Amino acid sequence: MSNLSEYRGVWVFAEQREGELQKVALELLGKGRDLADTLKAELTAVLIGSKVDDLVNELVHHGADRVIYADSPLLERYSTDGYAKVLCDLADDRKPEIILVGATYLGRDLGPRVAARLGTGLTADCTSLDIDLDTDNLLMTRPAFGGNLMATIVCADNRPQMSTVRPGVFEKLARDCSRQGVIEKPDAQVKKEDIRTTVEEVVKVCKDFVDIGEARILVSGGRGLGSGEGFQVLGELAEALGGTVAGSRAAIENGWIDKACQVGQTGKTVRPEVYIACGISGAIQHMAGMQESGYIIAINKDENAPIMQAADLALVGDYRKVIPEMVSKIKALN
Repeated sequence: MSNLSEYRGVWVFAEQREGELQKVALELLGKGRDLADTLKAELTAVLIGSKVDDLVNELVHHGADRVIYADSPLLERYSTDGYAKVLCDLADDRKPEIILVGATYLGRDLGPRVAARLGTGLTADCTSLDIDLDTDNLLMTRPAFGGNLMATIVCADNRPQMSTVRPGVFEKLARDCSRQGVIEKPDAQVKKEDIRTTVEEVVKVCKDFVDIGEARILVSGGRGLGSGEGFQVLGELAEALGGTVAGSRAAIENGWIDKACQVGQTGKTVRPEVYIACGISGAIQHMAGMQESGYIIAINKDENAPIMQAADLALVGDYRKVIPEMVSKIKALN
């Protein structure tokens, strides 16, 4: 059991790839700011990499009180050994009360390893974070049992309290260039022999789709489309609106659309300005990934489908008739 009184402050792992700060890092700073203010504690961003000095001020402008920047040529590319050692060394020395990590493929690798080395727990894929005002414990909520219920987990006896959080769950703060913060650049205590793997080559695959997590307008299809041809109809609407096509788990499992376009508990959490759900019933697993959308339009033949109750605008009808009419009206306006 940790001596809880020794631990103080909220840390956010500021994930960057090839010198580009990931959106989830800024989203976690937004939520971290809220948690730190509730605890009356300091919010720290931990940046690990090489020659990414230009990202430091961006972290301050988005809410960090302090930035710890571990810089080393050995940390230019992500490695489990290198990043875990640096983050664990810093946490052992400074004892943060909370560490938040994005639930990206990188964060899902790093978070559990750091938690195990620090002898603490980790709650994965959280969709909500709050502070218990009676105990100051972090309340970490995530879907459980296939998304059929939400479980709130507390790490009461160990510190730091650790959580990975899906991209798109929280909103980043508005950029405030007037904010000032403390910048630290400690020696990154990592040696070549600490890293047991070597990256020989990085191969990137180019695909013709936009990141649905960044889209302002999403046109999403589900089992009710009946076949993959239905996505051609959705594509016409998405093009007319300047949006992007997405899909439910059923659409992905049927091979109608790429896995990277999946919305839901086992896909991506999105919050576009407009979300158009076509032939999607609205199972809780799907709703968990899009319920924070600005405006939800549902098109379904079943007026009693759960998605129809959650929608701001529910259109009862066959998407093959409704969508062409919508496209025609939109084009007429242009």
